[in-house]
Parts: sequence; C-alpha cells; structure tokens
Amino acid sequence: MTTNPSIAIIGGGPGGLMLARLLQRGGRAVAVFERDAHAGERPQGGSLDLHAETGQRAMRLAGLEAEFMAEARPEDQGDRLYDSAGRLVFDHDGAGHDRPEIDRTALRTILLAALAPGTVRWGRRVEAIRPSGAGWELIVEGTAQRFDVVVGADGAWSRVRPLLSDAVPAYEGATLFELGFDVARHPRVDALTGHGKMFAAGDNRLLIAQRNGAGHIRGYAGLRVPEATVQAWQAMPLEEVRTKVLAEFAGWAPELQALIAEGDALAVRPMVALPIGHRWEPCQGATLLGDAAHVMSPFSGEGVNLALADAADLAEALLSGEGWEAVARYEVAMADRAAVAAEGAAQGLRLSISPDALDAVLEHYRERVLA
Repeated sequence: MTTNPSIAIIGGGPGGLMLARLLQRGGRAVAVFERDAHAGERPQGGSLDLHAETGQRAMRLAGLEAEFMAEARPEDQGDRLYDSAGRLVFDHDGAGHDRPEIDRTALRTILLAALAPGTVRWGRRVEAIRPSGAGWELIVEGTAQRFDVVVGADGAWSRVRPLLSDAVPAYEGATLFELGFDVARHPRVDALTGHGKMFAAGDNRLLIAQRNGAGHIRGYAGLRVPEATVQAWQAMPLEEVRTKVLAEFAGWAPELQALIAEGDALAVRPMVALPIGHRWEPCQGATLLGDAAHVMSPFSGEGVNLALADAADLAEALLSGEGWEAVARYEVAMADRAAVAAEGAAQGLRLSISPDALDAVLEHYRERVLA
C-alpha cells in the first residue's frame, strides 16, 4: 500500500461517514460513493443509543462530541415491559445508563456536516468492482475509476463483500413490521412508550415502541413467519400487511393492538444475519466495516456502535503507515468484537420472540438494572 493511498468508501451510512471524517482529520483524501441522490431521499430509521466505549468514543475521536451531545437525548434511556394483557410488569427510567439516544437522521447530519465539500458523491451506484494492478477499479454509471483502497460500508447486501467472502446474510425466522407515530396524534402510544422504549412480549409475538426526537415514536410488531410469507408481504401494499399482522395479535389488549392498527405503515423488515464469527483472509486494498462485515439483528443494540468502532479502528490502521498488515490486524479485532455482539443479538432475538419471551425479557431488564 502506498504511503498516501487513494481511498473509496462505498456507502454513506454512519460507519462510512465516520471513517471518511477520521481519514480527513488525518490528512487523507477520500471519496464516499452513495447511491441515494441526496441525504433526504430515504428515511434513515429510528433512534440509536451510543455506548461509551464504542459509539461515543468514535464521536470524540472525530472531534464531534459537542455536536453529538447537542442532539442526544439522555432522558430517553428508559425501559418498559408489558404482558399481552397490557399489564405493566417492569418500568425503569434509565437512570445510571450511559447510552444517550440520538435519531439516526441527526447522527448522519452531524457526520455529513463535518466532511469536506464534495466528499460524498451522491447518486453514484457502484455497478462493479474489479482488480486493477495493486488496487481496484470501480465501475460507476459505466465509467471506471481506480482506487488503491476500497472499503465496503454498504450494509447487509454489500457489493464489496464478495471480493473477500462468499458469505451472505440468512433469514433468522422473525420479521418486524415497522410503523411511525406522531405523538400529538397518538396519545395512547405516547403514554405506553414512556421515556425510552417499551416492549410487550408473549407467545412468539413482540411489540416495540421507541421514542424518537421531534415528537415521533417508531413502532415494531415482531413475529415468527416463514421466509416465503415475508417475501409475499414485501410484494403487498403495506395496508394489507397491517391487516395480516394485526390478526396475529388477536386477543392482545386493545391499547397494545393500537400499536399496529394506528400510525403510518413504513416497512416489512425481515431479520437477517451473517454467520456468527464471519471473517475472511486479508486481501490487499479491500476491507469491510459495519453491517457489510457482520450484519446481525438489532436485538443486541450494538449495530451502529460496532460500525462507528470499526471506523475508528480502521482509520487508525490506514493512517498508521504500517501497510496492509495493520488493516489485517484491524480485521481480526473487528471480527472478534463483532462475534460477541452477534451471539448476543441471536440470543436476544430467540428470547424476545418466543413462547417464554415475557420472562426472558423481564430477566434481561432486571439484570441491566443490577449491573
């Protein structure tokens, strides 16, 4: 690897943008290729909690701690748990937790604002990647562009991953139906959610409501369905999916069913994951971070934190001057860290949408309070 390699990052999510910020702070030129035409083309999802040793550390290294704290919501770290009859069985305000929430859109805005103008090349879908001498050639809109280093920060269905690994994400047997609420129009959902997020669990069913900023709440109805059913749902109008999902929660308390019946239907989200412990042999000039390297279900709460930690460690390796050996060491440490989180995510999903989910989630919450 040259002393000042040309670097392309594929994907403009939090991990890719954080890597670009850190590399620019280290004096390196970098280009981020993002298929979205602009920052507001697609909804960015719900609220994220940044952990002290991973996500918050990356924000400090990026010189963005003040910007993060200005947008963060430390008051929204609480947890509530209901049974299917609507009985509140656990309620904690989040005191003592150091995992302040921030909307995904707000985090992305902070990172974008910290980059040099023109860093993100919007509306640029990478069509192919092929070897070119000691580097790589990207084919973007039919035009070839060469880079010494290509980083896949392009999520679960990464275009970069096949350069390194044959692994593909697999369906984990559960799916979330996503909804959005304006608290001014949905006071029942607002009251149920509290200051943070709520779960209602039981009989292989799960409801989640998570407080976001600007008076919004994100909701999810989770259940176990065959992959073929999920594929059929993804081809249906979302209102038809809502009817089918609501029928699966027959017998639940009316105020809980309102989490499905009300609000804006947003998406069908099957839970997918790469194999736990996914890793690859080092390949000069190509590497991965975030979901491209270790996509898992959100039931560990680690996804964005891992992506930001990956970006911090990969930037250090690329700036070290130690060649690709430093990147290879990053890949080992990243895979080790992700394997622990992936095991937790798989277990969290198994327990949260299960016949005994209420007891399992209650035990988890009690352990967090005592920790």
